[in-house]
Amino acid sequence: MFRKSKPARKAGTVQFDTLVSNKTSVKGDIHFSGGLHVDGKIEGTVYAEEGSDAVLRISDIGEIEGDVYAPHIIINGTVYGNVYSSEDLELASKAAIHGNVYYHLIEMAMGAAVNGNLLHRKEGNVPSGARTLPSQGHKSEQADQEVDSSVEDGDDADAGDSVAQGIDASFEKV
Repeated sequence: MFRKSKPARKAGTVQFDTLVSNKTSVKGDIHFSGGLHVDGKIEGTVYAEEGSDAVLRISDIGEIEGDVYAPHIIINGTVYGNVYSSEDLELASKAAIHGNVYYHLIEMAMGAAVNGNLLHRKEGNVPSGARTLPSQGHKSEQADQEVDSSVEDGDDADAGDSVAQGIDASFEKV
């Protein structure tokens, strides 16, 4: 009748193996396992090793420009991109997310801001194609043509599918 839930993971009990300090700026994708604490700026995709129990913590002075993928995420800084949390997401009072949030469990403090959609997912489930990352500087011409033709035809469903598969594109309706 009642399901036993997993014990709650406390951020204070996590060992943060990696630190991006406030005087550090990283350009490029970051792959991590364990704990990653961000006080600085990251321009690129940040994602945890698949199947790990990794924790990403972004402090009030931390900033990420890119998508974020991790099972456990604690945000008190700024994210310009989509956030994908397969287990639990905590948004502290100074959190600001400019993108969509995909979550299983969420805790949101007064003052936190999300400029995008909140989309509930089952545990461990992220949208199809979400972990597919574009090759650095090696986009195929066919993919570019597919995106261009779907925008010209006004077919937003195809355009959104292409972006979800990791193709960078800007869309503008005329």
